[in-house]
Amino acid sequence: MGLDDALIFTRVVECHSFTSAAMTLGMQKSTVSRRIAQLEERLSVRLLNRTTRKLRLTEVGQAYYERCRQIMQEFAEAEQAIMQLQREPTGLLRISSPIEFGQLFLGGVVGDFMRRYPAIQVEVELTTRVVDPVEEGVDIVIHRGRPQDSSLVARSMMHSPRQLFASPAYLAEHGTPQKPEDLVDHRCIHTLMDDGRKWHFLEPAVSVAISPVLTINNITFAREAALAGAGVINVPAFIAEAQVAEGTLCRVLEHCVLPSTELYALYPSRRFQAMKVKAFIDYVIEQLRERLNVGVEQDEGPLVTLPPT
Repeated sequence: MGLDDALIFTRVVECHSFTSAAMTLGMQKSTVSRRIAQLEERLSVRLLNRTTRKLRLTEVGQAYYERCRQIMQEFAEAEQAIMQLQREPTGLLRISSPIEFGQLFLGGVVGDFMRRYPAIQVEVELTTRVVDPVEEGVDIVIHRGRPQDSSLVARSMMHSPRQLFASPAYLAEHGTPQKPEDLVDHRCIHTLMDDGRKWHFLEPAVSVAISPVLTINNITFAREAALAGAGVINVPAFIAEAQVAEGTLCRVLEHCVLPSTELYALYPSRRFQAMKVKAFIDYVIEQLRERLNVGVEQDEGPLVTLPPT
Protein backbone atom coordinates (compact mmCIF):
# COMPACT_ATOMS: atom_id res chain seq x y z
CA MET A 1 0.00 0.00 0.00
CA GLY A 2 2.79 2.39 0.95
CA LEU A 3 4.77 1.81 -2.25
CA ASP A 4 1.68 2.28 -4.43
CA ASP A 5 0.83 5.55 -2.68
CA ALA A 6 4.44 6.72 -3.00
CA LEU A 7 4.28 6.06 -6.75
CA ILE A 8 1.01 8.01 -7.06
CA PHE A 9 2.42 10.89 -5.02
CA THR A 10 5.61 11.01 -7.11
CA ARG A 11 3.62 11.04 -10.35
CA VAL A 12 1.38 13.87 -9.10
CA VAL A 13 4.41 15.99 -8.23
CA GLU A 14 6.14 15.33 -11.55
CA CYS A 15 2.96 16.00 -13.56
CA HIS A 16 2.08 19.08 -11.48
CA SER A 17 -1.53 17.96 -11.72
CA PHE A 18 -3.91 15.37 -10.31
CA THR A 19 -5.60 15.13 -13.70
CA SER A 20 -2.41 14.47 -15.67
CA ALA A 21 -1.12 12.02 -13.06
CA ALA A 22 -4.42 10.12 -13.17
CA MET A 23 -4.20 9.83 -16.97
CA THR A 24 -0.62 8.46 -16.89
CA LEU A 25 -1.54 5.99 -14.14
CA GLY A 26 -4.77 4.89 -15.81
CA MET A 27 -6.79 5.89 -12.75
CA GLN A 28 -9.70 8.19 -11.99
CA LYS A 29 -8.76 11.69 -10.78
CA SER A 30 -10.95 11.19 -7.73
CA THR A 31 -9.06 7.99 -6.88
CA VAL A 32 -5.71 9.76 -7.12
CA SER A 33 -6.93 12.59 -4.93
CA ARG A 34 -8.33 10.19 -2.37
CA ARG A 35 -5.11 8.14 -2.24
CA ILE A 36 -3.00 11.26 -1.63
CA ALA A 37 -5.35 12.31 1.15
CA GLN A 38 -5.10 8.84 2.71
CA LEU A 39 -1.32 8.99 2.45
CA GLU A 40 -1.19 12.32 4.25
CA GLU A 41 -3.54 11.00 6.93
CA ARG A 42 -1.44 7.90 7.45
CA LEU A 43 1.77 9.94 7.71
CA SER A 44 0.05 12.64 9.79
CA VAL A 45 1.60 15.38 7.63
CA ARG A 46 0.56 17.68 4.80
CA LEU A 47 2.56 16.93 1.66
CA LEU A 48 0.89 19.23 -0.85
CA ASN A 49 -0.71 22.63 -0.72
CA ARG A 50 -3.53 22.64 -3.27
CA THR A 51 -5.06 25.64 -5.01
CA THR A 52 -7.32 25.84 -8.02
CA ARG A 53 -4.32 26.76 -10.19
CA LYS A 54 -1.33 24.82 -8.90
CA LEU A 55 0.14 22.32 -6.48
CA ARG A 56 2.97 23.29 -4.18
CA LEU A 57 5.04 20.91 -2.10
CA THR A 58 5.31 21.60 1.60
CA GLU A 59 8.75 21.38 3.19
CA VAL A 60 7.97 17.91 4.47
CA GLY A 61 6.45 17.03 1.09
CA GLN A 62 9.66 18.09 -0.67
CA ALA A 63 11.75 15.83 1.57
CA TYR A 64 9.31 12.95 1.08
CA TYR A 65 9.31 13.45 -2.69
CA GLU A 66 13.11 13.32 -2.88
CA ARG A 67 13.16 9.99 -1.06
CA CYS A 68 10.29 8.62 -3.12
CA ARG A 69 11.95 9.66 -6.38
CA GLN A 70 15.14 7.88 -5.32
CA ILE A 71 13.19 4.72 -4.49
CA MET A 72 11.37 4.81 -7.84
CA GLN A 73 14.64 5.25 -9.70
CA GLU A 74 16.18 2.29 -7.90
CA PHE A 75 13.06 0.25 -8.59
CA ALA A 76 13.27 1.09 -12.30
CA GLU A 77 16.97 0.19 -12.34
CA ALA A 78 16.20 -3.13 -10.65
CA GLU A 79 13.59 -3.93 -13.31
CA GLN A 80 16.06 -3.05 -16.05
CA ALA A 81 18.69 -5.28 -14.46
CA ILE A 82 16.30 -8.23 -14.29
CA MET A 83 15.19 -7.68 -17.89
CA GLN A 84 18.84 -7.62 -18.94
CA LEU A 85 19.40 -10.95 -17.17
CA GLN A 86 16.54 -12.39 -19.18
CA ARG A 87 17.99 -11.14 -22.48
CA GLU A 88 21.53 -12.42 -21.98
CA PRO A 89 22.55 -15.46 -19.89
CA THR A 90 24.61 -14.28 -16.94
CA GLY A 91 25.50 -15.36 -13.43
CA LEU A 92 26.20 -18.74 -11.82
CA LEU A 93 24.68 -21.85 -13.42
CA ARG A 94 24.70 -24.95 -11.23
CA ILE A 95 24.32 -28.31 -13.02
CA SER A 96 24.17 -31.92 -11.87
CA SER A 97 24.77 -34.73 -14.39
CA PRO A 98 25.32 -38.49 -14.59
CA ILE A 99 29.05 -39.18 -14.59
CA GLU A 100 29.32 -40.82 -18.02
CA PHE A 101 27.27 -38.18 -19.81
CA GLY A 102 29.39 -35.51 -18.19
CA GLN A 103 32.67 -37.18 -19.12
CA LEU A 104 31.81 -38.10 -22.69
CA PHE A 105 29.76 -35.12 -23.77
CA LEU A 106 28.90 -32.41 -21.29
CA GLY A 107 32.40 -31.06 -20.65
CA GLY A 108 32.90 -29.88 -24.20
CA VAL A 109 29.39 -28.45 -24.40
CA VAL A 110 29.83 -26.47 -21.18
CA GLY A 111 33.12 -25.09 -22.47
CA ASP A 112 31.55 -23.96 -25.74
CA PHE A 113 28.56 -22.48 -23.92
CA MET A 114 30.81 -20.43 -21.63
CA ARG A 115 32.78 -19.16 -24.60
CA ARG A 116 29.53 -18.06 -26.25
CA TYR A 117 28.30 -16.39 -23.03
CA PRO A 118 31.36 -15.12 -21.16
CA ALA A 119 29.24 -13.63 -18.34
CA ILE A 120 28.25 -17.17 -17.26
CA GLN A 121 30.01 -19.08 -14.49
CA VAL A 122 29.30 -22.80 -14.13
CA GLU A 123 29.46 -25.33 -11.30
CA VAL A 124 29.03 -28.98 -12.34
CA GLU A 125 28.66 -32.05 -10.16
CA LEU A 126 29.03 -35.44 -11.84
CA THR A 127 27.32 -37.96 -9.63
CA THR A 128 25.31 -41.18 -9.43
CA ARG A 129 23.21 -39.95 -6.51
CA VAL A 130 19.70 -38.48 -6.75
CA VAL A 131 19.88 -34.67 -6.59
CA ASP A 132 16.98 -32.51 -5.41
CA PRO A 133 17.29 -29.21 -7.33
CA VAL A 134 15.04 -27.33 -4.90
CA GLU A 135 16.73 -28.57 -1.73
CA GLU A 136 20.27 -28.20 -3.07
CA GLY A 137 19.88 -25.01 -5.10
CA VAL A 138 20.80 -26.67 -8.41
CA ASP A 139 19.55 -24.93 -11.56
CA ILE A 140 19.47 -28.00 -13.84
CA VAL A 141 19.57 -31.71 -12.95
CA ILE A 142 20.26 -33.99 -15.91
CA HIS A 143 18.42 -37.18 -15.02
CA ARG A 144 18.61 -40.66 -16.55
CA GLY A 145 15.14 -42.06 -17.21
CA ARG A 146 11.73 -40.49 -16.74
CA PRO A 147 11.61 -38.80 -13.34
CA GLN A 148 8.81 -39.35 -10.84
CA ASP A 149 8.87 -36.08 -8.86
CA SER A 150 5.64 -34.29 -9.77
CA SER A 151 6.85 -31.00 -8.27
CA LEU A 152 9.52 -30.54 -10.93
CA VAL A 153 9.41 -29.58 -14.59
CA ALA A 154 10.96 -32.14 -16.95
CA ARG A 155 12.14 -31.54 -20.49
CA SER A 156 13.19 -34.44 -22.68
CA MET A 157 16.77 -33.97 -23.88
CA MET A 158 17.61 -37.20 -25.71
CA HIS A 159 16.74 -40.82 -26.26
CA SER A 160 19.39 -43.25 -27.47
CA PRO A 161 18.63 -46.91 -28.29
CA ARG A 162 20.66 -49.39 -26.32
CA GLN A 163 22.83 -51.91 -28.16
CA LEU A 164 24.99 -54.91 -27.32
CA PHE A 165 28.70 -54.69 -28.11
CA ALA A 166 31.75 -56.92 -27.81
CA SER A 167 35.33 -56.85 -29.06
CA PRO A 168 36.37 -58.79 -32.18
CA ALA A 169 38.77 -60.82 -30.01
CA TYR A 170 35.98 -61.83 -27.63
CA LEU A 171 33.69 -62.89 -30.49
CA ALA A 172 36.47 -64.83 -32.15
CA GLU A 173 37.07 -66.76 -28.92
CA HIS A 174 33.50 -67.25 -27.69
CA GLY A 175 31.42 -67.04 -30.83
CA THR A 176 28.73 -64.55 -31.85
CA PRO A 177 25.24 -64.81 -30.27
CA GLN A 178 22.50 -65.32 -32.85
CA LYS A 179 19.47 -64.74 -30.62
CA PRO A 180 18.95 -63.16 -27.18
CA GLU A 181 18.69 -66.53 -25.44
CA ASP A 182 22.28 -67.32 -26.50
CA LEU A 183 23.50 -64.71 -24.01
CA VAL A 184 23.00 -67.13 -21.10
CA ASP A 185 26.16 -68.89 -22.31
CA HIS A 186 28.19 -65.71 -22.77
CA ARG A 187 30.32 -63.60 -20.49
CA CYS A 188 28.25 -60.50 -19.84
CA ILE A 189 29.27 -57.21 -18.28
CA HIS A 190 26.52 -55.89 -16.03
CA THR A 191 26.03 -52.24 -15.16
CA LEU A 192 24.12 -51.30 -12.02
CA MET A 193 21.88 -49.02 -14.12
CA ASP A 194 20.34 -52.16 -15.69
CA ASP A 195 17.08 -53.62 -14.35
CA GLY A 196 18.18 -56.39 -12.04
CA ARG A 197 20.29 -59.00 -13.79
CA LYS A 198 18.06 -59.32 -16.81
CA TRP A 199 18.45 -57.79 -20.23
CA HIS A 200 15.08 -56.88 -21.72
CA PHE A 201 14.44 -56.90 -25.46
CA LEU A 202 11.53 -55.21 -27.23
CA GLU A 203 11.95 -57.18 -30.48
CA PRO A 204 11.76 -60.04 -29.92
CA ALA A 205 9.88 -59.48 -26.69
CA VAL A 206 12.01 -61.47 -24.31
CA SER A 207 13.99 -61.00 -21.10
CA VAL A 208 17.22 -62.89 -20.63
CA ALA A 209 18.71 -63.64 -17.23
CA ILE A 210 22.46 -63.10 -17.39
CA SER A 211 25.27 -64.30 -15.12
CA PRO A 212 27.66 -61.36 -15.20
CA VAL A 213 31.38 -61.85 -14.94
CA LEU A 214 31.81 -58.16 -14.15
CA THR A 215 29.47 -55.73 -12.40
CA ILE A 216 30.16 -52.00 -12.44
CA ASN A 217 28.24 -48.76 -11.83
CA ASN A 218 29.90 -46.88 -14.70
CA ILE A 219 29.16 -47.55 -18.37
CA THR A 220 32.43 -45.98 -19.54
CA PHE A 221 34.27 -48.49 -17.37
CA ALA A 222 32.10 -51.26 -18.84
CA ARG A 223 32.99 -50.16 -22.37
CA GLU A 224 36.70 -50.18 -21.59
CA ALA A 225 36.39 -53.70 -20.16
CA ALA A 226 34.59 -54.83 -23.31
CA LEU A 227 37.36 -53.29 -25.43
CA ALA A 228 39.80 -55.46 -23.50
CA GLY A 229 37.77 -58.57 -24.37
CA ALA A 230 36.07 -59.15 -21.01
CA GLY A 231 32.62 -59.77 -22.45
CA VAL A 232 29.41 -58.37 -23.93
CA ILE A 233 28.06 -54.99 -22.81
CA ASN A 234 24.56 -53.48 -23.00
CA VAL A 235 24.92 -49.69 -23.25
CA PRO A 236 23.40 -46.68 -25.05
CA ALA A 237 24.54 -46.88 -28.66
CA PHE A 238 26.29 -43.50 -28.67
CA ILE A 239 28.66 -44.72 -25.94
CA ALA A 240 30.37 -47.12 -28.35
CA GLU A 241 29.79 -45.65 -31.82
CA ALA A 242 33.33 -44.29 -32.10
CA GLN A 243 34.80 -47.69 -31.20
CA VAL A 244 32.58 -49.42 -33.76
CA ALA A 245 33.82 -46.99 -36.41
CA GLU A 246 37.42 -47.79 -35.39
CA GLY A 247 36.75 -51.54 -35.53
CA THR A 248 37.63 -52.11 -31.87
CA LEU A 249 34.04 -53.05 -30.93
CA CYS A 250 31.34 -54.89 -32.87
CA ARG A 251 27.57 -54.66 -32.59
CA VAL A 252 26.00 -57.85 -31.25
CA LEU A 253 22.42 -58.96 -32.05
CA GLU A 254 22.06 -55.87 -34.20
CA HIS A 255 18.68 -57.04 -35.51
CA CYS A 256 17.21 -56.99 -31.99
CA VAL A 257 15.66 -53.91 -30.39
CA LEU A 258 16.40 -52.90 -26.82
CA PRO A 259 14.78 -50.07 -24.80
CA SER A 260 16.16 -46.58 -25.24
CA THR A 261 18.08 -44.61 -22.65
CA GLU A 262 16.40 -41.27 -21.96
CA LEU A 263 17.80 -38.13 -20.42
CA TYR A 264 15.69 -35.32 -18.98
CA ALA A 265 16.56 -31.84 -17.79
CA LEU A 266 14.82 -31.16 -14.48
CA TYR A 267 14.32 -27.78 -12.83
CA PRO A 268 11.89 -26.40 -10.26
CA SER A 269 9.60 -24.10 -12.25
CA ARG A 270 8.94 -22.82 -15.74
CA ARG A 271 7.42 -19.55 -14.46
CA PHE A 272 9.95 -16.75 -14.87
CA GLN A 273 12.47 -19.32 -16.07
CA ALA A 274 15.96 -17.84 -15.94
CA MET A 275 17.49 -17.15 -19.34
CA LYS A 276 20.66 -19.03 -18.33
CA VAL A 277 18.61 -22.21 -17.74
CA LYS A 278 16.63 -22.01 -20.98
CA ALA A 279 19.68 -21.07 -23.06
CA PHE A 280 21.76 -23.95 -21.68
CA ILE A 281 19.09 -26.62 -22.19
CA ASP A 282 18.45 -25.39 -25.73
CA TYR A 283 22.19 -25.49 -26.44
CA VAL A 284 22.64 -29.01 -25.06
CA ILE A 285 19.77 -30.32 -27.20
CA GLU A 286 21.23 -28.59 -30.27
CA GLN A 287 24.64 -30.15 -29.63
CA LEU A 288 23.16 -33.61 -29.00
CA ARG A 289 21.56 -33.43 -32.41
CA GLU A 290 24.75 -32.25 -34.12
CA ARG A 291 27.41 -34.26 -32.30
CA LEU A 292 25.74 -37.53 -31.36
CA ASN A 293 22.87 -37.72 -33.85
CA VAL A 294 20.59 -39.10 -31.14
CA GLY A 295 16.87 -38.59 -30.87
CA VAL A 296 16.08 -35.22 -29.35
CA GLU A 297 13.30 -32.65 -29.36
CA GLN A 298 12.82 -31.30 -32.86
CA ASP A 299 12.09 -27.83 -31.51
CA GLU A 300 12.03 -26.11 -28.17
CA GLY A 301 8.88 -28.00 -27.35
CA PRO A 302 6.59 -27.55 -24.37
CA LEU A 303 7.87 -27.93 -20.88
CA VAL A 304 5.96 -30.80 -19.33
CA THR A 305 5.05 -30.85 -15.67
CA LEU A 306 4.91 -34.49 -14.68
CA PRO A 307 1.61 -35.77 -13.31
CA PRO A 308 1.40 -36.73 -9.64
CA THR A 309 2.52 -40.23 -8.90
